[in-house]
Amino acid sequence: MQNLLHFHVILLFSLSFFTILAFSWQYNEAKNFEGSSDLVNLEYHMGPVLASSINLYIIWYGRWNPSHQSTIRDFLYSFSSPATYPSVADWWLTVRLYTDQTGSNITNNINLSGEFYDFKYSHGRYLSRLSMQSVIKNAVTVYPGSLPLNYHNGLYLILTSDDVQVQDFCRAVCGFHYFTFPSIVGVTVPYAWIGHSGSQCPGMCAYPFAWPAYSGRPPPSTNGGNNIMSAPNGDASTDGMISVIAHELAEVSSNPLVNAWYAGDDPSAPTEIADLCLGVYGTGGGGGYVGVVYKDSWGNGYNLNGVKGRRFLVQWVWNPVKRRCFGPNSLD
Repeated sequence: MQNLLHFHVILLFSLSFFTILAFSWQYNEAKNFEGSSDLVNLEYHMGPVLASSINLYIIWYGRWNPSHQSTIRDFLYSFSSPATYPSVADWWLTVRLYTDQTGSNITNNINLSGEFYDFKYSHGRYLSRLSMQSVIKNAVTVYPGSLPLNYHNGLYLILTSDDVQVQDFCRAVCGFHYFTFPSIVGVTVPYAWIGHSGSQCPGMCAYPFAWPAYSGRPPPSTNGGNNIMSAPNGDASTDGMISVIAHELAEVSSNPLVNAWYAGDDPSAPTEIADLCLGVYGTGGGGGYVGVVYKDSWGNGYNLNGVKGRRFLVQWVWNPVKRRCFGPNSLD
């Protein structure tokens, strides 16, 4: 769809309503469907999907470890770059099955088109959901080094460092997506936020590379240690964040204005294509078991290959054709 967001829409959401919208990554072991199911009523609500090539803009909020940034960049480059099967690009093929009312599929072109470094914490070290839009406004207006305000095919990704607290972060969500209000940013553009859990809540937002505190001690392994999966890129919180980024990219692409693909009758609490598969990374996954995934020579878990020999562990998404959660590492 050309000039995806260059159209007139009536925004029926007030600012107060925004605070209860949770188009978010939330860890919930019971809410997944690895097997095929006729109980999932995922429907199309006639809104747009991101069918045009996506120009992705990162806003690095806070002070970031350069090696963590490099891992995230390589993951994002992997969406549109060849890699050994099963790859990040192969994983995106399931997301591409979703179409708009013209029959146009979600794009396969995701281009990292710009980065902005908000290392001075322009809006403080505590951010509300709504203040994310002001962070975007700052990134597209501050001089020099501002990002373009791209309302044709721009997608803005706000990534907060591990010393930034965000409303509902760790308590209820690890990330969310929404769209900007013209009254704040000037135009309507889709965006997503994901937080680096660091020491705040790795057990929630870096699972399965960390163990949830409320679950007690992790199960023992046969060698006297524990069965916590090791992170393929060396940092549990960053590797856990990768999967949340994938989750939000899948959902903002298939439901950018919260009127396209989701299950349920209430758009204020939609169940989207990645929500249906939380905690599922391989065949047999669900109920706290990630499923069958690969292990490298150091025992680190992964299910996708990326650029520069990178490996990632990314949750599956709902396949509308197979009517079940699916990823390219599936055994069936």
